[in-house]
Amino acid sequence: QGQLVESGGGLVQDGGSLRPSCAASGSIFSLVAMGWYRQAPGKQRELVASISSGGSTDYVDSVKGRFTISRDKAKKTVYLQMNSLRPEDTAVYYCNRVTRAVSWGQGTQVTVSS
Repeated sequence: QGQLVESGGGLVQDGGSLRPSCAASGSIFSLVAMGWYRQAPGKQRELVASISSGGSTDYVDSVKGRFTISRDKAKKTVYLQMNSLRPEDTAVYYCNRVTRAVSWGQGTQVTVSS
């Protein structure tokens, strides 16, 4: 199946920006919708943004207008541009297929300080 490797998280202040990326190997990436998920302490993992193989995007209401998902098929990489970050965005961020998820990567920590 291959692997998913997330990177690019970090610590930012309220209102700051980050751009995590997710590199996929093997056959994970091709012709499937990919998503960015997040899991905050004590909460369930949630899908926050998705992008179809054709480039259509969708977002959970709490990040609409602030986050932008994109993909580079040649590089087998998915990105999440996060602007106007808020303390409630603090979580570990993961990527995976939207359906038929494969093994989860280690995620990347995003911490937003107030």
